[in-house]
Amino acid sequence: RKKTSRPLPPGPAGWPLIGNLLEFPTHGAWLTFTDLSKKYGDIILMNILGSQMIILNSAKTVTDFLEKKSAISSDRPHLTMACDLAGWKKLLTFQQYSERFRQYRKFFHRQLGSRNSLATFYSVEEDETRQFLCNVLQDPDDLAAHIRRTAGAIILKISHGYSVKDGDDPFVELADKSMANFSLVATPGVFLVDHVPVLRHLPEWFPGAGFLRDAKQWRKLVTETATKPHKFVLEQLAKGNMAPSFTSRLLEEGVTPEEDILMWASFSMYLGGSDTTVSAIYAFFLAMTIHPEVLTTAQAEVDTIIGTERLPTFEDRDSLPYVNAICKEILRWNVVALLSTAFTDYEIFEGYFIPKGSMVSANIWYILHNEDTYPEPEVFRPERFLGDNVQPDPHDACYGYGRRYE
Repeated sequence: RKKTSRPLPPGPAGWPLIGNLLEFPTHGAWLTFTDLSKKYGDIILMNILGSQMIILNSAKTVTDFLEKKSAISSDRPHLTMACDLAGWKKLLTFQQYSERFRQYRKFFHRQLGSRNSLATFYSVEEDETRQFLCNVLQDPDDLAAHIRRTAGAIILKISHGYSVKDGDDPFVELADKSMANFSLVATPGVFLVDHVPVLRHLPEWFPGAGFLRDAKQWRKLVTETATKPHKFVLEQLAKGNMAPSFTSRLLEEGVTPEEDILMWASFSMYLGGSDTTVSAIYAFFLAMTIHPEVLTTAQAEVDTIIGTERLPTFEDRDSLPYVNAICKEILRWNVVALLSTAFTDYEIFEGYFIPKGSMVSANIWYILHNEDTYPEPEVFRPERFLGDNVQPDPHDACYGYGRRYE
């Protein structure tokens, strides 16, 4: 530790040697950190086997910490289980602030960085939405499967030009399995090996080393999920009948001699897009079930503005303020993300000493459920984004801060 008279941020005392290891949450971390914030404030420190984790619990603190100091707060913490064992090292989410990371961002900016470029994919979303409604009408009992299929169909068409098959689709199944694995390995504190990396060298037969056997299977799954859609694009390009997509356009432009970088950039889009879409649509159906009065108001707006002869399109978005408010409230009400970066240098922040290498996590859930900003935050209320006293747009928080938006 660098010599300084400044104190570390406040937090639970912990135990000798292991620190807060035993009390570190492995599930629902955002709720635990929210409770801790009421005792320790907006900046909390937890020590896990000598590694510092800083939790930020207010929008102002996160903005000042991650945006104003983005030059030293844009790295990602290295999770041994995810990156070294389970095969996720090349995913955008786990990239250090490196040349590879910047290359990924260039790809996304080139293909998706403007309203006009995004508009080229609107027809894909509208077509798959119509198919989704038909599927729900025909088989309403299998709603969850229809949601996953639709999310996969939209992002696979955009990322790889692939048309999802009716029923069980192999690429959608791969994405579902990979996301279940990702959600587990990407959570800090779940695996002891993230805090004691030397454990990765244990023999697989050793008692307690079951995580190594799991990681071997997950690594194979991740590799398959990344390579199969990319192989599909190459095969279709060779045949001359490739549908336009993020991957095919970049391949045709010859943007990089390292095809591996392009493959993993496309995979990052494919995986991240399907997961976030599924979560948002799940939340929508839950909210409409619990609050039928909101559904009734939204339907009345659509019937008045659009009529009953067609479905809304992207061109109608600005004409549907209440529907837009529902979308914002979905993001605020159901967000659970805990976004983490790593500090690459020492820092003094609000009088506290922040050690180099500290993992810094923004408690997005609490920021979007803070009573001072969103009165009665547990209530689903789209009206909070309408009228004269509009509350802050949740987009500013739920998509991340600073230079990291993934």
